[in-house]
Amino acid sequence: MTARRLTAGLLAAVATAALAACSPSNAEEACDNRDGIIECAPDQRSAAPTLAGELLDGGSYDVARDRGQVVVLNFWGSWCAPCRAEADDLEATYQATKGSGVTFLGINIQDQRDKAKAFEEGRVTYPSLFDPPSRLALALDIPPNTIPATVVLDREGRIAAVIRAAVKQEGLRPIVERIAAETPAPTGQR
Repeated sequence: MTARRLTAGLLAAVATAALAACSPSNAEEACDNRDGIIECAPDQRSAAPTLAGELLDGGSYDVARDRGQVVVLNFWGSWCAPCRAEADDLEATYQATKGSGVTFLGINIQDQRDKAKAFEEGRVTYPSLFDPPSRLALALDIPPNTIPATVVLDREGRIAAVIRAAVKQEGLRPIVERIAAETPAPTGQR
């Protein structure tokens, strides 16, 4: 099998898995899939798995503590050229949206701690989880060899968007702002 066929097969599998993350039924109708970006309607979103672990700089972090905020998760590695290319755009989007109840969290995979720390230094101001075995990526059906990837969780901790490519601020910011502007459902109507 050629590398191109293998890559195409992997991308198709990832797109299918991302759609399934939005809703187990009618995902293709309820989720908008365009240009590697999958966005799901609020009533078609499923809860994200438990996302917790050790921070790159030490200590622990659990995404559940950010319930009530929009959480932008970015999977990256210091060895990943597209990850380096998108770092400034992620930081700019973080700075532009953090006043709207948005937080960012990097998730470093398949890396060495010293290389990951060096990569982040001077690039981003938000924290990153250190996940060398890629357990968190796999929990979200993101194969570690297909990063960068960005996942946006709504204020209720549900998967609202999955972006399977390097991001630019002009593409990411409107998605984050749209999700941040949503009004959460009253308790009991979820």
